[in-house]
Amino acid sequence: MAKSSLNDMSIAALQSEIKRREKHANSLQKRREKLVKQLAEIDAEIAELGGVPGRGKGGRRPRNESNLPDALADVLYQKEMSVTEAADAVRANGYITTSPNFRTIVNQALIRDARFKRVGRGLYTATSKNASKSSAKSTRKKTTKKKSRKTTKKS
Repeated sequence: MAKSSLNDMSIAALQSEIKRREKHANSLQKRREKLVKQLAEIDAEIAELGGVPGRGKGGRRPRNESNLPDALADVLYQKEMSVTEAADAVRANGYITTSPNFRTIVNQALIRDARFKRVGRGLYTATSKNASKSSAKSTRKKTTKKKSRKTTKKS
């Protein structure tokens, strides 16, 4: 049925449209229930294989033993790797991520942290394996508080 203003429709046409929409909503609800059941079965299979099912229904984000820069330092210590190789090596060492652009995140970590040195075009190495907060570059801007001056009027 072509969409038109409800003001132009007769009562019979409105009732017919309501029935049509209810029927369509019911069929969509049944289809949704089937899909939810299939998804639950797939989640069970993933869990059975040791994976982490999707985030649906309040799933938690995976937690790693160490943060990304520390994991990269372990992988890159006394080695030279490209960003892609470093990302793959970190994952192979057990770092869990659900990011679709993990390589970009690894690249940013390599640029920001002072423990990593660029040795060639797209090649990085770690200068130290130890995690030290003093060696990491700060990405926050320093802010200074301005002292407010109280002004008093003399009469």
